[in-house]
Amino acid sequence: MKDVIQASIEQMEAAVVALEEPASGPENVSNVLSMLGLSHLKLPSAQLITLFDMLKDGIQPVTPELVTSLLGICEAHKRLLYALGGFVSKRAEEIEAKAAALAAAGPAVAVVHECVGEDPCESVDEADSPADSFADAERDESAAGADDAAAAQAQAAEAPGKAQDGSNGNAPARGKREGIFSVRVNTEKLDNLIDWVGKLMVSYAVISQNKNLDSATISGLREMDLVIDRIKSEVDHIRLVPLKQIFIPLHRLVTSTAQKVNKKIEMVVEGDDLELDKMIVENLNEPLVHMLRNAVDHGVEPPEERTGIGKPATGVIRLHAYRKGDHAYISIRDDGRGLNPERIRNKAREKGLLEEGKTYTNEELYQFIMASGFSTAETVTDISGRGVGMDAVLNAVKEQLNGEVRVDSELGKGTTFLISIPLARSVNEGIVDALITRVGTEIFIIPSRDVLEVFAAKKSDTVELPDGSRAVSVRGETFPIIPLADYFGLIARPNADGYLHTIVVRVGDASAALLIDEVITQQQAVVTGFTIPLQSIYQIPILGFGMLGETDALVVDVENLIDRLKASDGGLSSKVRRVS
Repeated sequence: MKDVIQASIEQMEAAVVALEEPASGPENVSNVLSMLGLSHLKLPSAQLITLFDMLKDGIQPVTPELVTSLLGICEAHKRLLYALGGFVSKRAEEIEAKAAALAAAGPAVAVVHECVGEDPCESVDEADSPADSFADAERDESAAGADDAAAAQAQAAEAPGKAQDGSNGNAPARGKREGIFSVRVNTEKLDNLIDWVGKLMVSYAVISQNKNLDSATISGLREMDLVIDRIKSEVDHIRLVPLKQIFIPLHRLVTSTAQKVNKKIEMVVEGDDLELDKMIVENLNEPLVHMLRNAVDHGVEPPEERTGIGKPATGVIRLHAYRKGDHAYISIRDDGRGLNPERIRNKAREKGLLEEGKTYTNEELYQFIMASGFSTAETVTDISGRGVGMDAVLNAVKEQLNGEVRVDSELGKGTTFLISIPLARSVNEGIVDALITRVGTEIFIIPSRDVLEVFAAKKSDTVELPDGSRAVSVRGETFPIIPLADYFGLIARPNADGYLHTIVVRVGDASAALLIDEVITQQQAVVTGFTIPLQSIYQIPILGFGMLGETDALVVDVENLIDRLKASDGGLSSKVRRVS
């Protein structure tokens, strides 16, 4: 045991000393504080809480004095562990000696301390000191445990058959072991499992495309498809973790940051029991940290300013998570000074972001704060002015989570940031439900999550728009047409039935109709991203390629298509238009 303790102490000391190295960063400080147990303490001192947070954030540099103090804590750990180790070793030897003596004495010792008939049990003498009574109680407890063990041993010796076959009603209960109801699994292993399920789906698709299968094989393949889908669903469920894992540290972050800037802030957390995919939760942490820092530093006013305008001295920041439909929403709201639309307008005009002659609503002006390099802060502080703008937050949410960030504010009353995240996994990688379509001689995959309806329209159902493009009327609603053949430079080869085959898609609050030649089938596809940033190089609306067994097909980026249409045609309304 001594060697184990010594190795643990040496590991602690080596980690502390390594903090003085130039390559050491904030993550090393966090590891050392956790190793020494300092991250789990409830500290009454606000100064210590602030110091630890500044060390973890990299604001406070590691000094020789700090290293000396941490080494002193290592020495205290060393003394404590050696004391505990000696006590445990000594008690273990005493218990082993007593157990051996009791086992040698035989089964009769099992009734040594029992009361017989009317004779009272021996009690502790009132003259004994509390220390003696405590020692006697410890000895009695140890002896009772040993007595139980000896009694069980004697019972097993008397009836070996009952102990083995469990015919005695009490025997199974005494020997029953509690099961392990949960295990820790690295998410990398779950991702590998998903990859293998994808390979299994490819093999399934190859076999199912064989035209010479008998009925028994086809029935087996259908059952296999159900099993594959169930495995995928179970793995996705295993990956769910509660938002509480990041919300609790964020609560501490707001508290410590408020202390640094001498503000009084109450943080209210709601919906932290909402479970999301582990990848989503991990990627949410950094954007939320930045937005909460901004809310503390720039959103909520100092106490004296709040009381001067009739507000309570303590500001409120509310972090709320909830689910609605197939999206999760994270709301960050403060009751601070709010955003000034005119100030944002002037700043946007200085940066050349405003279009001449266009009238902007306040909601549209608020979105400018998400632009690169845009800031209305009068002063830059070490809390939120770290070279990371709100554009980085928006890019992280869009690229990593396929989500959106909306801003709403009321001057003098506060600001709300609303993050919306689709709960379905990203289409860029993994297994997705999709429509398999044909355009000309090429096969394209349309992710089902973006599809509203498949519609075979007549030419009379289409109308010509003022810019020369066309739109289709589907059940009284008009959708702009995006002809995929023209978009990808292909020659359309529609079916001879005379219908225009369209797929009505929606992304966010914008909709359109993709004009294709034929819908082949609906099935799951294994989507793999390109090894090079093809979208950035060639500017094409393609997410990747999907494996469909013996053939591969390109996966259409529906969101990119609609964004291009909105940019080229201001007439694409975010609202569905009705035909008059």
